[in-house]
Amino acid sequence: MRRARRLLADEDGSILPLAVGYAVLALAAVFVCVCATSLYLAQQRLDQLADAAALAGADGFALAVDGETPRATLTDAAVHAQASALLAGEDAALVDAAAPDGRSARVTVRSEWRTPWISALVPAAVPLESTATSRVALR
Repeated sequence: MRRARRLLADEDGSILPLAVGYAVLALAAVFVCVCATSLYLAQQRLDQLADAAALAGADGFALAVDGETPRATLTDAAVHAQASALLAGEDAALVDAAAPDGRSARVTVRSEWRTPWISALVPAAVPLESTATSRVALR
């Protein structure tokens, strides 16, 4: 019985390394969650920029009248000019802006996400890309 008490007495303070280990794991999990949320928000922002650039590109249409029917047509140059004007001053780069069928504006933008804190748990930078399409329609 004395020996068992002595062995139990030797275990004093052994919970401290375990608690420190769990605290480190909890901080690492919080750090990864913060970085994942930041990455998600950066991608959402880039998607919104691509949508806005495609909508601006679709506004660069030229109006033509065939007989009595008006028709809106887009050119690659007009879409590119409108999209690049919208993205001026933003941290996203215009990769491609085109009018594939003459009625739609397709815009691709690229950006890079950087981690809020430097760590070995997440990469320092992740390239992001987003493509959006907007269509011109006259009613």
